Amino acid sequence: MLKTFKIGGIHPAENKISSNKATEVLELPKTVSIFVAQHIGAPSKIVVTKGETVKAGQLIAQSAGFVSSNIHSSVSGKVAKIETVTDSSGYKKDAIIITVEGDDWDESIDRSDELITSTPLDAKAITDKILAAGIVGLGGATFPTHVKLMPPPGMKPEILIINGVECEPYLTSDHRLMLEKGDEVLVGTQLLMKALAVENAVVGIENNKPDAIKHLSTLAKKYKGIKIVPLKVKYPQGSEKHLIKAITGREVPSGALPISVGAVVNNVGTAFAVYQAVMKNKPLFERVVTVTGKSVSKPANFWVRIGTPVNQLIDAAGGLPTDTAKVISGGPMMGKSIGKLDVPVSKGTSGILVLGQAEGHRKTMQNCIRCGRCVSVCPMGLEPYLLMTLSEKNNWERAEDEKVMDCIECGSCSYTCPANRPLLDYIRYGKTTVGGIIRTRK
Repeated sequence: MLKTFKIGGIHPAENKISSNKATEVLELPKTVSIFVAQHIGAPSKIVVTKGETVKAGQLIAQSAGFVSSNIHSSVSGKVAKIETVTDSSGYKKDAIIITVEGDDWDESIDRSDELITSTPLDAKAITDKILAAGIVGLGGATFPTHVKLMPPPGMKPEILIINGVECEPYLTSDHRLMLEKGDEVLVGTQLLMKALAVENAVVGIENNKPDAIKHLSTLAKKYKGIKIVPLKVKYPQGSEKHLIKAITGREVPSGALPISVGAVVNNVGTAFAVYQAVMKNKPLFERVVTVTGKSVSKPANFWVRIGTPVNQLIDAAGGLPTDTAKVISGGPMMGKSIGKLDVPVSKGTSGILVLGQAEGHRKTMQNCIRCGRCVSVCPMGLEPYLLMTLSEKNNWERAEDEKVMDCIECGSCSYTCPANRPLLDYIRYGKTTVGGIIRTRK
């Protein structure tokens, strides 16, 4: 029987339109806009100036704290300006704008395709390389990876879980990475194991990717301690807490981190980036991005330099369809609609989804009929209808008591609501407000 989590969950249409599309290298843009905050934590400190010439892989913004991340140029060229740019969520953020001039890389980067499977580096040296390369979680959360490799005192990791679930509908960037860069993903997994001093790692993959399961299972025979585990298709299985529950049976307590139950979770894209950082000395300045949608003429997966404008990806996938109603950064469940197509790709951009008129408009909201569907599908065991009401009424004390901060923002509640209520929107608002109250308290 395939493993999965027990509480809640849904089965949205998968729509993995681009799963059979091999990853293509996207043409270099004319300019890139690289945010200095592409991660959870403190924004990085800019270390270049206007007019300065930079190379791909060069440090342009330095980590500004323990929970922060280095930022590197994704191109070679000249720093045109440093100004605020709108991100995919609609917020203004400081960014470094670089005019592209050729494609010169930092000389220390190994650009060969040769697979390297071993290193004399110890755990600290591996972690230091990951920190220097600006590696963050590429599943969407963008949590700095080096922080996960340095657990708090008294907490010891016992198992490393590599997240190859990709349960979000439409997205296929992780799927293609497992098929095309399987060895590199597994070497990256071994590097993470060494950094954590654990002997066992599990790569969890949903059963709708049988080719990836077969491919990695064959490759894993060469790598000690790594096991490939097929999982039942169920959303949101890619959530850290639910993946841990599915694979180990352990439940991460409310408000706690995965390390509290001996687990560390990293995305397959992160494992690949770790391989590149440690074995090839390559910082994180490009990633795979899926561009898809039912009306997109050429759905595709692209290797994209960080800072590339989204409209260039859409053009490469055949252009914006005439029936477009909405463009989403990410997937349909957890992604966010973007208002401008010139927003730049960041480290956390896993996909660009183009929705047509039939899918891209919200239906008219009606009164809650107390059917309980949102409660039955919530994978965290919460009461979404109640959390929405509390957020509407600004009842923050009770919202905190009702565990609004436990919401993983998966959108299962909104997806299943027959009254078309924007449950997740209000709960996100509630989480933001309550989170701010909690921080002022500390």
